[in-house]
Amino acid sequence: MRLAELANIQPTAAALACYQHLPAAAPDDYRQLAALLVDDWRRRGVSKVGIGGGQGAGKSTLGELLAAAGELLGLRVVVLSIDDFYLAKAERRLLARRVHSLLATRGPPGTHAIGLARDVFGGLLNAGVVEVPRFDKGIDDRVGFTTIDGGADIVVLEGWCVGAPAAAAGESTLPINDLERLEDAAGVWRRHVDAALRDDYAPLHAAFDSLVFLRVPDLDAVRRWRLQQEGERPPDQRMDAAQVDRFVQHYERITRRMLATLPQTANVVVRLDDAHRVAALRLE
Repeated sequence: MRLAELANIQPTAAALACYQHLPAAAPDDYRQLAALLVDDWRRRGVSKVGIGGGQGAGKSTLGELLAAAGELLGLRVVVLSIDDFYLAKAERRLLARRVHSLLATRGPPGTHAIGLARDVFGGLLNAGVVEVPRFDKGIDDRVGFTTIDGGADIVVLEGWCVGAPAAAAGESTLPINDLERLEDAAGVWRRHVDAALRDDYAPLHAAFDSLVFLRVPDLDAVRRWRLQQEGERPPDQRMDAAQVDRFVQHYERITRRMLATLPQTANVVVRLDDAHRVAALRLE
């Protein structure tokens, strides 16, 4: 197992068998990673996991493989996407009118129903039925709820800003891109995003037994991978290169902060190269 060698660990027989039975069509590095992670969580009794990383890093792909690896290892792993907890379009429009126009755009902290996410995340570990929201990015709106049985062994929450810290004391608040300079000159949106991270997201992040950080190479890779994702959408729902560039600027400040801080604080750091392969892996 190449990834086990990168992490300087000896894979167990269970992890090796799990890897060999995961879907062969999936990226090999992510198959290895899923098998190693679920086997480690099983042995250590980890039940609450967060996965963060830039857009296009492969969080959804990894999530699907984690669920499959759990089944192979005799565990029920339920994977949630923070994207399903976006506020409905009408709620974001209200925020845009009351606070700042940029809050109409989904994605940054402050545009998720984080209280609901905390309830669902914790509820899935207990017996009973849990209602989970569903969000359709094509129409940019919530499309109701689905029910999931609780009693999971491991619950995973994946999302680009999962694990992101609020601004540290002394961090510069100067605009870092055209979006901030032209559309948030007074910093109202930036302050709202940071307040949300500090007051709402931090309690959710504190509940994780383990935080996995998929470390993208840089913002150029995020733009490129996001544009590739757009190519998989129906033609009438795709963003072009200019639209993707503007969209990614909403995420730039927090993404840069995550790249600077999470390699030191996350429990698992997966460094990706430009070809989307795992270049380095740290497990603890």
